[in-house]
Amino acid sequence: MEIKHVCILGAGTLGSRIGFQAALSGFWVKIYDIKEESFILSQKMISKIAKGLFAAETYSKDEIAAALNRLSYTLNDEEAVAEADIISESVTEDLALKQQVWARMAQIAPEKTIFTTNTSYLLPSSLAAFTGRPTRFCAFHFHDVFYSKIVDIMPHPETDAELIPILDDFGKRLKQVPVLVKKENHGYLFNAMLLSFLGAAGKLLVNEVATIEDIDKSWMVNFHAPMGPFAILDSIGLDTAWHVTHQLPDANSKAFAALLKTYVDAGKLGEKSGEGFYRY
Repeated sequence: MEIKHVCILGAGTLGSRIGFQAALSGFWVKIYDIKEESFILSQKMISKIAKGLFAAETYSKDEIAAALNRLSYTLNDEEAVAEADIISESVTEDLALKQQVWARMAQIAPEKTIFTTNTSYLLPSSLAAFTGRPTRFCAFHFHDVFYSKIVDIMPHPETDAELIPILDDFGKRLKQVPVLVKKENHGYLFNAMLLSFLGAAGKLLVNEVATIEDIDKSWMVNFHAPMGPFAILDSIGLDTAWHVTHQLPDANSKAFAALLKTYVDAGKLGEKSGEGFYRY
């Protein structure tokens, strides 16, 4: 099938980035969310990205303007999916909420529509039954989209094998590098490795071994990296990090999740809110 129309569920950090990249790649994009204020934040984020892409001479002003013309927002879920060839779901990393969203999509999405979830940690098999079309459902997980261009394709046991090359092609058209996760795995490939790294940093902080700044410096200087673990967490979103971390069974993860929760409760979600471990 030919993909022309893309529906993004969730106007947050990744949903907005995926939507903008899809529009830049020539697709018609509708971004759906339940809160109109999410659209304002999304537009600000996209404007900032667009300025960076233009400054880097990645896209011209005309190309960016054309992409923005192909991208629209809606609070109406039926309108969002009416023409969708594919749905990319990026709602909050909460199992019950995602199940609820997919049960709704099963009722209103056209039969042709491919369903994909951008979940960071949950397994697609935990959502598949709620989609009403498990064979046309797959995890299709993006990282940063513009700078970290890996997209994970992770089927569940019932995913139709013919869906894989379609998603592989779609990922390449979005200027990403697709990788296939042959077996369901929490955190895919990179996130599974990243979780161990961030968990080690969290353990150092919770046990008061060093400050946030010094833990980050240690990593950045030794690996010539632009960001340390806590700056990375800010870029991911501390709410997303908490949703993943608090589900882990070990004591160190639970302690770090409790610390993250104090930031989340204070509205300090990282870059997207202007403050997390650092100010932005």
